[in-house]
Amino acid sequence: MIQIIRNKKEWDSFLDSIVNYDFYHTYDYHELSIKDDEESLLLVYTENDIIIGLPFILRQIPNTNYKDITSVYGYAGPISKNIPENFDNQKFTQVLSACLHDLNVVSVFSRLNPFVEKQHQVLKNIGKTKHVGSIVNIDLTKPLDLQRQGYQRRIKTQINKSRRLCNVRKATSKEDLLEFIKIYYENMDRVEARSSYYFKQDYFFKFLESKTLQTDLLLATLDGTDQIIAGAMFIKTNNIVQYHISGCLEEHLDIASVKLLIDEMRILATQEGYKYFNLGGGYGGQNDSLLRFKLSFSKQLVDFHVWNYVVNENLYAELTTSKKEKHSDYFPEYRDPN
Repeated sequence: MIQIIRNKKEWDSFLDSIVNYDFYHTYDYHELSIKDDEESLLLVYTENDIIIGLPFILRQIPNTNYKDITSVYGYAGPISKNIPENFDNQKFTQVLSACLHDLNVVSVFSRLNPFVEKQHQVLKNIGKTKHVGSIVNIDLTKPLDLQRQGYQRRIKTQINKSRRLCNVRKATSKEDLLEFIKIYYENMDRVEARSSYYFKQDYFFKFLESKTLQTDLLLATLDGTDQIIAGAMFIKTNNIVQYHISGCLEEHLDIASVKLLIDEMRILATQEGYKYFNLGGGYGGQNDSLLRFKLSFSKQLVDFHVWNYVVNENLYAELTTSKKEKHSDYFPEYRDPN
């Protein structure tokens, strides 16, 4: 009753049968996300007309014969079709547990997607779902003027100034993309970002080349010189737009061009009929300056959850004990980097 899919053709075909999913659920994004020693897989459960898909990254636990499962960076979790409100997931729970045991999986961690329906019904009583923070959404179903009314006064002024000084266009060439990559790396240097945010050049090219990942790379250019001073990458899937990554040249930070690009994407996505524009949250779900920046566009906060599931309690305890003595909030504990 659970099929394990590892190839693009079957994975894409499954997504075609699902009403709502995000780009974080796609084969292409998983292949962009895995490391050399990892494997992407999609577990597909069927029960009469009920369908559930669980996209994962399978990892070897160092110095053991066992594995664990994590999700891609972003907002993933289960996708499904024909799940009733009162869904009884006991059969699903049993079959999923048996499948994970067969795969030698000790634990499962997944970030959930608040814009995909029925995730909590599917996962009810399977491990624990934990609220870790909030993310900011712009409701694109509202008229454009009402959306803008939700902006802080200061950001309206900044965007008006930026529109006078800049033009916005989509990236159309390899040279455009290379210039954005350069700006992005400079931005990461300035904020002293973790190494995991320094994506290889191939990562950016594959995003724009993929037929599955509908990516808009918007660029801000100085009026008069056409110099590219900022860029932002947005991915559109079904009724969701995700603000993925961005960067701005340090010498032009005062122009607030990234804010202009977010505003431009909001207008375009509304005109194209999208429903959600997710700006994301703070670092690690925290209430920090990054979250406050995003709140200047919208006060609509959406709860963000993660799913932790210990498949093999005895092995998990054994691995955790060998790692450290005191408990940590990190999951799984045996992978705590501290």
